[in-house]
Amino acid sequence: MLAALGAVVPAGARPAPTVGGSQTLAVLLTSHRVVAAPGSRHSSAATVSAARPITGVQTVLPVLATAVAAGGARWLRVMLPGRPNGSTGWIEQRGTEPATTDWRIVVKTVSRRILVYRGGRLLRAFAAIVGKPSTPTPRGRFFVEENIRMLPGAVGAPFALATSARSNVLQEFDGGPGQIALHGLDNVGGELGTAASHGCVRLADSTVAWLAARISPGVPVTIV
Repeated sequence: MLAALGAVVPAGARPAPTVGGSQTLAVLLTSHRVVAAPGSRHSSAATVSAARPITGVQTVLPVLATAVAAGGARWLRVMLPGRPNGSTGWIEQRGTEPATTDWRIVVKTVSRRILVYRGGRLLRAFAAIVGKPSTPTPRGRFFVEENIRMLPGAVGAPFALATSARSNVLQEFDGGPGQIALHGLDNVGGELGTAASHGCVRLADSTVAWLAARISPGVPVTIV
């Protein structure tokens, strides 16, 4: 059984599982119009802001593909925050800066643990609390929107990694948009290894502090 502090994957015995490699990211310098195809002149499906709403940090989006439209303009197909879950769209490369991350997080709802990968290799595994049957943690491919240091009295302190996922059940929760986060146990509690949350992934305080020191916006999060 994994301890709440997490299990360091040993170097011996058998090779550590791998997942993905580095992920290309787009750091937004300005707000961007999102369209369905590169160079589209049709009305945009959405606009993605250059800053995140909670911390005000620059928006960082995973890049899934690139294209050059008529006239030579470069476009990026990116993952988008918010509903519907798993949304993607095209934005102009102009007004962005490139970046990469070699971190990835996988949340396993059945075994109720998270796996943290770096450079394609499993680095740590941690016990977690996931959504209860009536408010399950949504599955799919997401990413970290914001890394938040929370006030001592806040529910889920000391840290939260707010993701691009939204609850499939709760359109609104406690004044927010039903956003799914990986957060601590302060002022909310719960027993690690259970399914008891409203959809968020609760972690031991030491675990979420470890993550918060390493995980930045744009890191892919896969929930299965």
